[in-house]
Amino acid sequence: MKLKYVYTIIGLASILYLGFTNSESIDSVETNKSIIIFSHATHDGSAECSDCHSKVTESTNLGAVSLLPVMDDCAQCHDVEDEDNCQMCHYEDVLEPFTPKTSALLFNHKFHIDEQKMECADCHVGIMEVDYAFESATAFPPMQKCYTCHNDMSVATNNCEQCHISTVNLVPENHKTVGFFKNHKFNSDNCQMCHNQETFCEDCHVATIGIDETNLSNDFYTPYSPHTYVDGVKQQVITRVHDLNFRFTHGIDAKGKTDNCQSCHQTETFCAECHASESGDFAMSGIVPISHTMPNFVTGLTPGSDHAILAKRDIERCASCHDVQGADPNCILCHSDPDGVKGTNPKTHPTNFMRDIHGDWHTDGGSVCYDCHS
Repeated sequence: MKLKYVYTIIGLASILYLGFTNSESIDSVETNKSIIIFSHATHDGSAECSDCHSKVTESTNLGAVSLLPVMDDCAQCHDVEDEDNCQMCHYEDVLEPFTPKTSALLFNHKFHIDEQKMECADCHVGIMEVDYAFESATAFPPMQKCYTCHNDMSVATNNCEQCHISTVNLVPENHKTVGFFKNHKFNSDNCQMCHNQETFCEDCHVATIGIDETNLSNDFYTPYSPHTYVDGVKQQVITRVHDLNFRFTHGIDAKGKTDNCQSCHQTETFCAECHASESGDFAMSGIVPISHTMPNFVTGLTPGSDHAILAKRDIERCASCHDVQGADPNCILCHSDPDGVKGTNPKTHPTNFMRDIHGDWHTDGGSVCYDCHS
């Protein structure tokens, strides 16, 4: 019985400790909201950020010194000695100092201001629209804003250690929500900030790893998991990637662009397992969409044939099988310029084509014209 009480006391102590330590940063913000009355929006245009946050321009370490204003900063404009005006900034009978917020980040304000010539609003977007001081906690830069530069491609590294003091248990808040693993695909645009897409996704999405045992090449049960179970049987288990009959319906999703196949698969290799290609051209091996078999799909010298309409409507669908950059000879069998005179090939452009000056090539960099012309 005594042991039960000991465990109970230890458990309660642990809960209290975690409660106090985990709520420190939140409590500091909530407490400071009740100390100072300050409107960023009111001061917009009449003061610079550095007039109040005087230590920011020389700050190289977020944790070294508080960057919040002190009374001497306010005294540059306000009469802080007039006791009758205390309530202009302070709540009634509340004359406490700010509670500094502990930072878990590494950030050098001086470098970003002096070397990168950045303005405060570049990171603190919307800060000048905030009415009361510590509502500005909502205007602290989100990680996506940092990624504008810290993307390991244009300006700065995106290594976690560059900004985070500790990377132990470093998990974004949205990863902690109920059902995240089921719904994470809807927020997949930022996965690459932390994860290597080529390897991390495959920890769960292993469906593209095929095995031939007990399966025929035309069996729609693939893709499935290649795991060996305790009974030694390699079971066919769909692994949270596609529905069971996706082998038959994937063309609908591809045409509707509901999925980006190229995010996981390479057309040149993965598609060829079923759609065998000949010299890089799937159509030449006999695998053709039903639209290609219609009588008017290719209509001799008529520029308005069905294939031209489809190409203008969605050239990406053509490129999913045909190489429009020149390696595929299919297009240039007809679309050539045998006499060397631009605009005279009736199989490519209609008569008097050059008289039309209202084409989309003037304003649209994605115009279908640029599939052939540069």
